Amino acid sequence: MSADVDVVLPCLDEADALPWVLERVPAGWRALVVDNGSTDGSAQIARELGATVVHESRRGFGAACHAGLTAATAEIVCFCDCDASLDPGLLVPFVAEVRAGAADLVLGRRRPQGRGAWPAHARAGNLALSRMLRRRTGLRLHDLGPLRAARRTELLGLDLTDRRSGYPLQMVVRAADAGWRVTEHDVPYLPRTGASKVTGTWRGTWQAVRDMSRVLAEPPAARPLTTTREGTAS
Repeated sequence: MSADVDVVLPCLDEADALPWVLERVPAGWRALVVDNGSTDGSAQIARELGATVVHESRRGFGAACHAGLTAATAEIVCFCDCDASLDPGLLVPFVAEVRAGAADLVLGRRRPQGRGAWPAHARAGNLALSRMLRRRTGLRLHDLGPLRAARRTELLGLDLTDRRSGYPLQMVVRAADAGWRVTEHDVPYLPRTGASKVTGTWRGTWQAVRDMSRVLAEPPAARPLTTTREGTAS
């Protein structure tokens, strides 16, 4: 029997976090753990815990996310980090909103819980990108976090090309260009398990900002779009 929802979990050396994350995937949903070159046994742990493991040899957050999207088969696809900073169970109302037709793309606005959950440099980079996104698209979003839900066919229709840190932003930009209704809801953000691969340092954060700035510089896509609805953000 096919899953109701597929949850894409990009994974690079997250052995310690995987049990916590996978036990919180809602019943009836399929966890797609995309192993992006782990050396700590993450893939085997995920498999033993009942997840479907997808291997993506090309390094990059976007490469892992897109491999999960193309491997998905459910009508609705969600994305969640695999480092125990976000509870995939929080996606249940996101999916309900998409399924009801109230939104085309639902994003989680991270609200840090406790010290160390979201370093100052990472917040600063996110704020700068949110402001640039507003100028580019008109969407009044506050965060470009990884927790999100949308319909699989429509996501594939966005023809996402970024395979680095710009992938989440490119998804939002192209969704806005396509006239999608984009909503945003607060979610608790916990201190991650293990070291961050991207935002744990100033260098990693600003590399991500550079990747995303290139996405914002792209002209609106001139191609047939899958939806033509008014884009909004709550």
